[in-house]
Amino acid sequence: MVGLDDIRAAQDRIGGLVRRTPVKPSASLSDLLDVPVWLKCEHRQLTGAFKLRGASNAVARLGKVAGVTTASTGNHGRALAHAARHRGLPAVICVSSLVPRNKLDAIAELGAEARVIGASQDQAFDEARRLQRDEGFALIPPFDHADVIAGQGTLGLEILDQIPDAGAIAVPLSGGGLLAGVAAAAKALRPDIRIIGISMERGAAMAASLAAGHPVEVAEVETLADSLGGGIGLTNRLSFPMVRDLMDDLILLTEGEIAAGIRHLAQADGEMVEGAGAVGAGAALAGRLRAGGPLVLILSGGNIDPAAHAAILEGGA
Repeated sequence: MVGLDDIRAAQDRIGGLVRRTPVKPSASLSDLLDVPVWLKCEHRQLTGAFKLRGASNAVARLGKVAGVTTASTGNHGRALAHAARHRGLPAVICVSSLVPRNKLDAIAELGAEARVIGASQDQAFDEARRLQRDEGFALIPPFDHADVIAGQGTLGLEILDQIPDAGAIAVPLSGGGLLAGVAAAAKALRPDIRIIGISMERGAAMAASLAAGHPVEVAEVETLADSLGGGIGLTNRLSFPMVRDLMDDLILLTEGEIAAGIRHLAQADGEMVEGAGAVGAGAALAGRLRAGGPLVLILSGGNIDPAAHAAILEGGA
């Protein structure tokens, strides 16, 4: 498992490669929950999402390779493209047909190839594995990788440095790399802190795997929280057991609840956040999120299509 020493080493390694993102209070959500609510604005990261932390740490640890590859729902691919460009490495990001066009364009703008393969992240991974096997590319998965988890864990260190009395952290949950890293860091420093995972009802592979007691396949479907889609891998070695052992609670949201979170963050807090980054606010508004002390909501990404965001603000889901 990834530990505090790994995460502190990652923090030293990527200090000049990523942005220390701000926290800001949410007066409206604080009034609603009757505890201080803080927004960790990771959607203001250099590539618009937390994924840059893990990708930068993993690429920094590479030796000589022909290039880098991965399968991604968008944000990890963009982060890996950014990190690869910094190292002068070619990057091929394998994605499914469900990945939004704006995320494909953002990958291409960083000089990487966005290769669309099949209708699921698992199918995209098959192509990434072929590039690793046949062309000497380093495969850096989006979550089940020790260096990626350690990089994401630097977010947990930042949160407790900024909000040392935090009672709980609400973490968007997909493949579990973010929650595993944040929980490993936070609970090592504050064993009493609560870690709350939040995902969507539609196609939440980690939730289904936890219920089954082992990784399972789940059909990938369209959702407003598209960054939380995709499987966790049937051979998952790290993120699944870490989420299982470190997460205190899990909340699953409807599409309407996710849309409400997006609208609220825009209208009440002035933050343009994608569906995955809005699940904490959505859970709070739905009366599903409770904390006994200061609560930190991780706004994990802001890479939402502007037209889609505008439609949601007008009441669409």
